[in-house]
Amino acid sequence: MPIKVNDNLAAIVQLQEEGIFTMTEERANNQRVRPLKVCILNLMPLKKPTEIQLLRLLGNSPLQIEVDFCRTVSRETTHTDNSYLDRAYLEFKDVKNRYYDAFLMTGAPVETYAFENVDYWQEIVAYLDWAEFHCYSTMTLCWGAQAALYHYYGVNKTVLPAKMFGIFPYGLTVRNHPLLRGFDDRYFIPQSRHTAVDDDAIDACKALQVLSRSVENGINICATKDLRRIFVLGHFEYDRYTLADEYYRDKKKGLPIAIPEYYFPDNDTTQQPVFKWRSYAHLFYMNWLNIVYQDTPYDLTQLAPANGDKLNKALNEYNRILLQLQQLGADIKK
Repeated sequence: MPIKVNDNLAAIVQLQEEGIFTMTEERANNQRVRPLKVCILNLMPLKKPTEIQLLRLLGNSPLQIEVDFCRTVSRETTHTDNSYLDRAYLEFKDVKNRYYDAFLMTGAPVETYAFENVDYWQEIVAYLDWAEFHCYSTMTLCWGAQAALYHYYGVNKTVLPAKMFGIFPYGLTVRNHPLLRGFDDRYFIPQSRHTAVDDDAIDACKALQVLSRSVENGINICATKDLRRIFVLGHFEYDRYTLADEYYRDKKKGLPIAIPEYYFPDNDTTQQPVFKWRSYAHLFYMNWLNIVYQDTPYDLTQLAPANGDKLNKALNEYNRILLQLQQLGADIKK
């Protein structure tokens, strides 16, 4: 929650420079408050564990939050009982005329497919386009972030030589950013993916700001400067044993899988994994909710699209076309 302070207090400027949320008396006296509405498109096969992971983080806030979970229908799930989904989940037809303060889209185990070859790709496109006019802030995770970067800006993905699997450190690239308020200079986040985004394309995209990266693994978090779109290439929401469960599952199936890096003490799988990203996960989600709370309109029907002015929309389209031409040129050279 923001700090309400006297309008004339000298500390206001310094606090704002450090990314600390402050609210003037004038704004506090005129502010209308209501619950934040969050829509989550859960693409993970094991939906119930993902629900717990995300709600655990969203619930660690003094704000009152209303959450709706959504699913795709183009491909029938085989890992979660459909009768449960019918009771607990909404479909696009249920939310297409609704408005939310925030929209969150998870990752999905479809990284090695071309985006257009994913069974439910057209549904993903529908949700992302809908979010432009119906949600104040959109956050996408892992493959979901890759899909959103591709749809909005034409940023493509590449297959990694080996799966990125473990707990990896990243450094902050923007000082005192409100989304990363309270983070150390270096933080940790779980990774479990076979693909990476084109960092050069993101760096060249004027609509995006890189917030963290590492020399070894590239960009981790990027966003638009107005924070209407946030892309997280990893899984803050994972709990202590998520990577262990994935490792043992693949071992049991006889699939090639390495021990998760920087996860088990001394790579000893008999020891308890070190939970060294939990505080960053809670900080990150609390910061996001606080940003949404500060900036979202009281009347959500008045939402303007993210980057909705003509100049920004033209710039986004320019970046998309430019990246496609660059990729075409690279393919021709090959």
